[in-house]
Amino acid sequence: MSVAATKFAAVGPLRVAVEAADLARRSAWSRLVAEWGHVVVADRQTANVILSDGGLTDPGERPTVVIGEGDGDVAGVLSPEAHASQIDAALRAVAAGLLVRSPDKVDPDFDSTADSDARALLTPRELDVLAAIADGDTNKAIARRLGISLHTVKFHVESVFRKLGARTRTEAVAKATERRRYDTITL
Repeated sequence: MSVAATKFAAVGPLRVAVEAADLARRSAWSRLVAEWGHVVVADRQTANVILSDGGLTDPGERPTVVIGEGDGDVAGVLSPEAHASQIDAALRAVAAGLLVRSPDKVDPDFDSTADSDARALLTPRELDVLAAIADGDTNKAIARRLGISLHTVKFHVESVFRKLGARTRTEAVAKATERRRYDTITL
């Protein structure tokens, strides 16, 4: 099975190969995997995803979730204290092609954005909506102008308000203008 085919397998029950050095751990994980509605397989070649304790020599092309010590070469790394629901979510996520890391397993070289900076970042579409708001357009006019649905406009307006810490359209435009002036001056 190709990696592309594996990614689409996350829709239904997964085929999970459980690999652990300790027989009791392997049995417990196999029971959990079955309780979640997945199928436990003995052959990793037929698996959509591998659940391992880290004693894995080579995951090959299979997405793998390691509980415990894992390296950056696997798709998922969870701490030994991970809850059953977190393990299930990680299995589904890596089978869908995503990377999963516990907060304590994040690469120290990864440059995260501070929460206050993340709120300040507006997407290009949010900037378009904000410009239309500044022009005095209604939600319906913004939808026509941008070629998007009214529901999508409302979603973007709420997101702009949240990121700017505004409660009204006027306040959003004022805060955006103030930020733009501040950013221009401090750059």
